[in-house]
Amino acid sequence: MSQPLRNTTARWRALDVRHHLSPFTDYKDLKGAGGARIITHGEGVWLEDSEGARLLDGMAGLWCVNVGYGRKALAEAAYKQMLELPYYNTFFKTATPPPLELAEKLAELAPKGFNQVFYGSSGSESNDTVVRLARHYWNAVGKPEKQHFISRTYAYHGSTMASASLGGMTAMQEGFGLPLPGFHHVTPPYWYDFGGALSPEDFGIQAARAIEEKILEIGPEKVAAFIGEPIQGAGGVIVPPSTYWPEVQRICREYDVLLVADEVICGFGRTGAWFGSETLGIAPDLMTTAKGITSGYLPLSAVLVHDRITEALLEKGGEFFHGYTYSGHPTACAVALANIGIIEEEGLVERVREETGPHLQARLRELAEHPLVGEVRGIGLIGAVELVADKATRRHFPDLGKVGVICRDHCFANNVILRAVRDSIVISPPLIITKSEIDELVDRLRHCIDLTARDLGVALPGAEA
Repeated sequence: MSQPLRNTTARWRALDVRHHLSPFTDYKDLKGAGGARIITHGEGVWLEDSEGARLLDGMAGLWCVNVGYGRKALAEAAYKQMLELPYYNTFFKTATPPPLELAEKLAELAPKGFNQVFYGSSGSESNDTVVRLARHYWNAVGKPEKQHFISRTYAYHGSTMASASLGGMTAMQEGFGLPLPGFHHVTPPYWYDFGGALSPEDFGIQAARAIEEKILEIGPEKVAAFIGEPIQGAGGVIVPPSTYWPEVQRICREYDVLLVADEVICGFGRTGAWFGSETLGIAPDLMTTAKGITSGYLPLSAVLVHDRITEALLEKGGEFFHGYTYSGHPTACAVALANIGIIEEEGLVERVREETGPHLQARLRELAEHPLVGEVRGIGLIGAVELVADKATRRHFPDLGKVGVICRDHCFANNVILRAVRDSIVISPPLIITKSEIDELVDRLRHCIDLTARDLGVALPGAEA
């Protein structure tokens, strides 16, 4: 007698409800829905669920699967390293070869002056490390009072207590005793929402000077660092005006405040350069990375540290009482090296900059004429389409976020994975996506925006009355 088939959609969904606590989930809502959609396979930019449906992944997992799914070379890199040495720590004056080789490679790829790396396993850990490392640095140079951090509203820097404090997502802070003391937030460079009657250029200066005002309010002698994503990804793909980052840099230098670039989403090719800081002309002191460093195949993060910081630490000495069990995990680092090799060999950074990035941006901008679309924004293979009630006045729909969820759900139902941030639909596909796959992604998105308009009772040009 044959054994009953255990691996079924119904069983997996039941297990999801019974035993699995998913991140960022309303558990009552998920239970009512009977569990999650079960993803079982991936190849290129395509996923397959347990019912056999093929989904176009317009989000590269969570902004991370840069080289796409099904890369045998990455599995082989992990296998080989696991056979040789699956794990050993980097504590107590020991190291293993992969994190050292990867550190050398990262120093080669990073902007000039970044020659030291501190490893973790996630972007959250990287940004948590930045808080400790910045305070350690200021202690070492005799300025221990510099303890405070400045970030932006809608910033996302992770989910640990420190990284969620750095972030500006109020839903992640309310009810959790966050932000912790010493963390402050200012207006983001989000012209569409906050720019009013100002030009984007004038608003960029104004948004940057909100940082200066906060520094002066706290006291420059107390501010350790300002942290910002080159492009605020999970905040809604907020692309700052061209005037913003130059003014931010001037302010940080003037008041002796460290500048931290959170490259967790923008790093490793997303903007058409190895790092978003290069695309936007930022010269940071610290850069946090994760996600695309392994294309999500294994957990890994790295803080890239500029010489101006490490030189002081080497000169002053003193133990840095911080680290993780998996800092410099040899298998994860071996996969990262293989992943970076694929990006280089296939010219994915150049392809994003010269071919697929411009194509995605051009196709997305065709949606600007849609009655629901207030703004289209993006750089390279990251973009957003903002849905609004009134295009002329930039007026949002009531109950901000509701319309975005309607559109996102239509996307999922039509087998294209995109994400809603408030009422913006955000896009971040694998870097290997082709121009024809971009066309299919945007065509499906247009259809889903049309379906959203239908649900809202918004008439479409050319539609029958």
